[in-house]
Amino acid sequence: MLLRLSINALKVWSFLEIDEQSLMNPEQSHPLYAVDRELVNRLLAKTIPNEEDLVDLARLLIRYEGFSGAVDLKRDIIKSMEKWGFTREELNVKTRKIWQKGFKPGMSSNDVVGSGFDTADKDEK
Repeated sequence: MLLRLSINALKVWSFLEIDEQSLMNPEQSHPLYAVDRELVNRLLAKTIPNEEDLVDLARLLIRYEGFSGAVDLKRDIIKSMEKWGFTREELNVKTRKIWQKGFKPGMSSNDVVGSGFDTADKDEK
């Protein structure tokens, strides 16, 4: 089976162990495939990733490393990484820095931390 891939994709492709055998035997399914499919679709739609997107992408690369199924998902993971201009090494370095800054899953850098007290709702007499 002939696949057209960039050099970076070939490195990741082999890292994820997508080979002719897994292309011929894609039946093995991952228990988190449905959840991950939605996540990968969201990542594919992003032009510019935020920190959480980068962490999710790196996490998915690790999750599907050595897994013989989910070939379509692996292809789309690689597409996202290439679209954002990262190699596997660059993504690892970037996400390591994100974690070192105190990143917590589910909390984007745009989330506002505060007391939740809103003085505008206060009745004035």
